[in-house]
Amino acid sequence: MNIIPRWAWQPVAIGVAIIAICGATRLSPSLPVTLLRHSHVLKNSNGTGFRDLNKNQRLDVYEDVHQPIEKRIQDLLRQMTLEEKAGMLFINGARINEDGSIEDKPGKGIFAFAPNAAKLLTEKKMNHFNLWAIPANPHTLAVWYNKMQQLAEASRLGIPITIASDPRSHFSNNIFAMQASGFSQWCEPLGLAAIGDPQLTRQFADMVRQEYLAVGIREALHPQVDLATEPRWPRISGTFGEDAQLSARMATAYILGFQGATLNAQGVATMTKHFSGGGPQREGLDPHFPFQRGQIYPGHNFKYHLIPFEAAFAAHTAGIMPYYGVPMGQTKEDVGFSYNKAIITDLLRHHYRYDGVVCTDWGLVTDAHLDTIVWPARAWGVEKLSIPERMQKIIDAGVDQFGGENNPEVVIQLVREGKVSERRIDSSVVRLLRQKFQLGLFDNPYVAEDKAATTVGRADFVAAGEASQRRAITLLKNDQKILPLKQSLKLYLQNIDPAVAARYGTVVNRPEDADLAIIRLQTPFYPVESNIPLAKMFHHGDLDFKGTQLDSILQLLHKVPTIVDIYLDRPAVIPEISQAAKGLLADFGASDAAVLDVIFGKFKPGGHLPIELPSSMDAVRAQKEDVPYDSKDPLYKFGFGLRYE
Repeated sequence: MNIIPRWAWQPVAIGVAIIAICGATRLSPSLPVTLLRHSHVLKNSNGTGFRDLNKNQRLDVYEDVHQPIEKRIQDLLRQMTLEEKAGMLFINGARINEDGSIEDKPGKGIFAFAPNAAKLLTEKKMNHFNLWAIPANPHTLAVWYNKMQQLAEASRLGIPITIASDPRSHFSNNIFAMQASGFSQWCEPLGLAAIGDPQLTRQFADMVRQEYLAVGIREALHPQVDLATEPRWPRISGTFGEDAQLSARMATAYILGFQGATLNAQGVATMTKHFSGGGPQREGLDPHFPFQRGQIYPGHNFKYHLIPFEAAFAAHTAGIMPYYGVPMGQTKEDVGFSYNKAIITDLLRHHYRYDGVVCTDWGLVTDAHLDTIVWPARAWGVEKLSIPERMQKIIDAGVDQFGGENNPEVVIQLVREGKVSERRIDSSVVRLLRQKFQLGLFDNPYVAEDKAATTVGRADFVAAGEASQRRAITLLKNDQKILPLKQSLKLYLQNIDPAVAARYGTVVNRPEDADLAIIRLQTPFYPVESNIPLAKMFHHGDLDFKGTQLDSILQLLHKVPTIVDIYLDRPAVIPEISQAAKGLLADFGASDAAVLDVIFGKFKPGGHLPIELPSSMDAVRAQKEDVPYDSKDPLYKFGFGLRYE
């Protein structure tokens, strides 16, 4: 059975037909062109156009843009079935066909397993989706988005979809940064913290907001305001570092840039994560995987990790995402955050009086089957519970939405069996509907397909992003003021594009022939043994170079004067390299051109370390997971950064 109506592929023709049937002059001249072009439910009421979303030929309260949002929510809630309510409680990834169509076609690449959004909408009543892989052409993404909104419009009540995304506007090879696909590429959040300028962070968020709006992304599954107090944790690059006050300032600017002072039709809702702070993982082992050992607080510093979230609440973040971890010894039961009523209801809902959307991280309930490999659900502390029991416990804890799950039928079962009240479900549906109304999705969810490519990757956005890469670079050592370098030197390179470096000097193939060497490194990592492929991609383990790899680097540094740039996605332990290098810089996501511009003085380094660099792995192991900048005798302290004179 074909679940997609014929009009889904004929938006322009439909728009013309609507105008012909309704009479273009009788519709309000203020109606947006995108609505006239794509909507098939436009009607007239006293000479004013409206969207007849439930197709009953009259203007309902929830369809009336002049009614208060709370009245619109209650009117729609009364019309919703239990099945429609349950569908709203789920958000999952969706794959996008390269031609922008919404049929169920085989997927490609690492995210081929992602489900088809059209099927989830029609069969499961789901209307929240997040995007991983996207087409290279923003126009194609906009076409897909509008077709999905048309399909949603054809549903019984016409509830629009909300599209979310993880960060996709950073120059990064980190697993948590989605492929940019034409978006401007800024330094990573850790780099924004290194710059330390809230105005720039707000500019970043505002520009990315405009790019997101152009293709229909209305919910940012970010910022990540966890504190990087455990230096081995793999998710540090997505944070603002280890200082709570710095992170709070960055979080405020970030949220205001995406949402504005009040969330509205020009805003992108932020989902701040991961409450109540995911940084202090025992030995840095991430709770995506069964080898995690819980979050620990040997420094009794639980409240310190709440400070950035308090800033997010003050900025009215639209959503909150708890992490997978288990806050060991902090509540009556050692269970993951989204299962933990003391965390979600007592702390978040009651203490902080937070009434926005709370969504679990992905995959807390259902095991993932990857070929012959089973990736267990992140149901830490409740592994023995059944799927319905897990869902009931999450709902009872106070969570609104299940990330990475497709099973609203379980919620329906829980209500019909009397284990969860429909009134409890309604409270979550109200929060989710409120966000859709605030974003203006009920009034006009469509985007201008012809403008997507001119907004995404706009020249001034790209230029600002590239400038941030340079500004975040942090100068750690400048022996005898060797930097900035003069041009026309003979350069030996490692991990740098020779074509880019040729703009600055003559590239030679042997160190012996060079006046100077320039090499780029990355913080080391050592994968944890696991049969889950994704686990091996996480940057776990020690932070120092070892054995032949270290020897090879040091041999070069002793053979020829060398400038070292190191990408810090975690704090590197590099005492020998620091001692032998003539110049040492740290970057937080930067192109070769950005790094070389700083090395040769076209741009001055402006960063200060948002994380300390420990002096040894012994110091790392001795520090407390929940306490900032506490390793013994750090090589470079938090906040360190030199300048060119």
